[in-house]
Amino acid sequence: MPHTSPAGSAGDPTVASLQNLVRIPTVSFADEAAIDSQPFEEFIATLAVEFPLLHERLTLHRVLAHSLLFRWEGRSDADPVVLMAHLDVVPVDETAPWQHPPFAAEIHDGAVWGRGTLDDKGSLVGICAAVELLLARGVVPARDVWLSFGAREEVSGPDAVAAVEELRSRGVTPWFVLDEGGAVAHEAFPGVEPPLGVIGVSEKGTTTIELRAEGRGGHSSTPSPNGPTARIARAVVRLEKRQFAASLPEPTLEMFARLAPHAPLPLRPLFANARRLQPLVKRALLAAGAEPAALVRTTMAVTTLSGSPAHNVIASSATAAVNLRILVGDTVASATEHVRRAIADDSITLELRDVNEPSPVSPYDDPAFELLATTIGELFEDAVPTPYVMMAATDSRYFTAICPLVYRFTPFRMTKAQRESIHGYDERIGVEDFLGGVQWYARLIERLPS
Repeated sequence: MPHTSPAGSAGDPTVASLQNLVRIPTVSFADEAAIDSQPFEEFIATLAVEFPLLHERLTLHRVLAHSLLFRWEGRSDADPVVLMAHLDVVPVDETAPWQHPPFAAEIHDGAVWGRGTLDDKGSLVGICAAVELLLARGVVPARDVWLSFGAREEVSGPDAVAAVEELRSRGVTPWFVLDEGGAVAHEAFPGVEPPLGVIGVSEKGTTTIELRAEGRGGHSSTPSPNGPTARIARAVVRLEKRQFAASLPEPTLEMFARLAPHAPLPLRPLFANARRLQPLVKRALLAAGAEPAALVRTTMAVTTLSGSPAHNVIASSATAAVNLRILVGDTVASATEHVRRAIADDSITLELRDVNEPSPVSPYDDPAFELLATTIGELFEDAVPTPYVMMAATDSRYFTAICPLVYRFTPFRMTKAQRESIHGYDERIGVEDFLGGVQWYARLIERLPS
């Protein structure tokens, strides 16, 4: 479980740096006109103050407006490593019951509370703090290390694509890329006591399908049957009843093989023989809760609904947005067809937005993966390192264009409640867990082979 922070840790200057940067509301929006650029400029200026050696000794390239790309020259420039994070955060729901103000970065119960502590300023500050620490000790990495910090990750903005093009133009072909993603996840599977050091070797595709129904509209005193809102409501119910079929990608099967020795005795044969007993494994995961179930199928979530602008007006147009996370093995086309068949209503139009296919699967029998897994084992001795398919989307999916080894791991211990707080309320990171993550990044850089 997450450690309890001793009193001295809360006063650590690295923790203070995290607090100072979390307090800056770098909120991104899909509508660029809604983005306030001033906090982003303040964040970049504050980052330079907090980590002076990094800014003095690394070469900075500004990408687009607010994304940062640093080069730390190593003893060799062949096959460098790219460490990623992002400085933007999602908006705060002002009606959500935060226990502590989301941009105050206060320390309570041994944790820093605030938007971005886990997603993803904790990683960004952790990387910078590790680099600062190593620079102060005179460490020169065995190979070049690039730091890529995006500013519009939360809205699938163009920053990561621009960073990839910048690296490509400089002839950079990374050995591996590491972005946010998996964590040292406690309470990940019912009955499995050790935390899992889950390393994302792929990530689900993501797309949003807008469903739209049109009609005549009119006054609410003379409603007609089967109007736009009724058809959209029926479509939503049909989608809820017709979920995607379950399947087990190879990384998920490998994960079960690695978890087998740690599973409850009755489940060990099932985990150990997951490849042969796939129907049973799928049923078990679907019954184990939302997080395990999402490992084995493409998911659908109706996220927004709209209809009439007034209570006494019948809508002439009603819409619903369906966000899909597409499992490895499915495609945007096959998922869209599933939605179309499930709705079974030709009067409803489907419009695709933010189309991204599932990422290629990076190998987990490669020295790069083994380096990550070994470093997890050294810093988190109780954790079980394992590959998995990440359910959320990251900027790293764009880096597969220049690197076949793209991994996703956030080196912080997280409870189930903490993972659920990401994009929600009461987001927080344990002080000791954050400092442990700084040490993990430093150890990883030190262990880079020549």
